[in-house]
Amino acid sequence: MRDGFLGFRTSFMLDFVVVALVVVVPILLYSLAAAKFQKRFPLHRNLQLLLAAVLLVAVLAFEVDLHYIQGGWRNVVAKRDPPFTSEEMAFVQRMLGIHLVFAISTPILWALTLTLALTKFPNPPVPNAHSRWHKPLGWASALVLTATSITGLMFYYTAFVRGAN
Repeated sequence: MRDGFLGFRTSFMLDFVVVALVVVVPILLYSLAAAKFQKRFPLHRNLQLLLAAVLLVAVLAFEVDLHYIQGGWRNVVAKRDPPFTSEEMAFVQRMLGIHLVFAISTPILWALTLTLALTKFPNPPVPNAHSRWHKPLGWASALVLTATSITGLMFYYTAFVRGAN
C-alpha cells in the first residue's frame, strides 16, 4: 500500500472522493427511481439531501487536503514513478479541465434544484405545479453529477493510476 488506501500514490482524501464518485451514481439512480416509479417522494428528498450533505463535506475536506496539505495536485502527481513527460502532463491537465467544467457546474445546478424543491414542494413532498420545473432541473443535475463522477474517475486514472509503479 502506498499513500492512498486504494494503493496508489495519492492521499487518503483523494481516494475517499474517488470512492464517493463510484458510490454516488447508484444512490442517485435509486433516488430517481424512488420518485419516478415508486412515488416515494420523501425518500427521494431525503436521499438527495443526504447525497448533497455527504458530497459537500467530502469535497470540502478533499479541497483542503489537496490544496493546503498536499500542496496541489501537481505535488501528488510528482510522486509518480516514472514521472510524466510534458506531453503526458498536458493531457492530464486537459482531463482536469474537462472534469472541472462538470465539477463546478454540478453544485450550482444541484443547489438550485434542491433550494427550489425545498421551498416549492410541501412537506411531505408531493407533485405540484413546481414539478414541471423540478423534473428538467433534476435530470440536468443528475446528468452533470454523473458526468462529474465519470470525468473525475477518468482524471484519477489518468493522473494517478495509468503507468504508475
